[in-house]
Amino acid sequence: MKNISFVGFMGAGKSTISRKIAEQLRYPVFSSDQLIVEREQRNISDIFQNSGEVYFRRVEREVIEELSGRDGVVIDCGGGVVLDPRNISNLKRNGTVIYLSATPAVIFERVKNSTHRPLLRVDDPLAKIKDLLTKRLEFYQKANITINTDHKDIDDVCREILTLI
Repeated sequence: MKNISFVGFMGAGKSTISRKIAEQLRYPVFSSDQLIVEREQRNISDIFQNSGEVYFRRVEREVIEELSGRDGVVIDCGGGVVLDPRNISNLKRNGTVIYLSATPAVIFERVKNSTHRPLLRVDDPLAKIKDLLTKRLEFYQKANITINTDHKDIDDVCREILTLI
């Protein structure tokens, strides 16, 4: 049983779609960010603030390596997981990687009231979203499948995914 991993920027729908697909396929679902929080016994904002992004990415890589060694699971990956090529290699080794894309404006609307997004604690979060998306796009595009989630119903996105896999 192959894994299904979701990558994409924050607010693209990874967590919601992962849970729904896992339910439909009767697969267990794992959030890499949640596993990091559990392992570290602190939230992601605290990890970034007190230990830095480099530390966070190292722990993230370890979690992805462990998750991708399982069979028949859905993996909800953190938005920056694609920055380490080892993560994509591990995820692809035993499954399909799906990039859920969304435009900066849609992402901003979805996350503008979030308080747990350390990378968006800046004066102009929309500009930050655009900048990060531009830098990450080439990495996201290494996924096996790309699905745009802009203005789409969750059930429609899930049907599209199930048709493609």
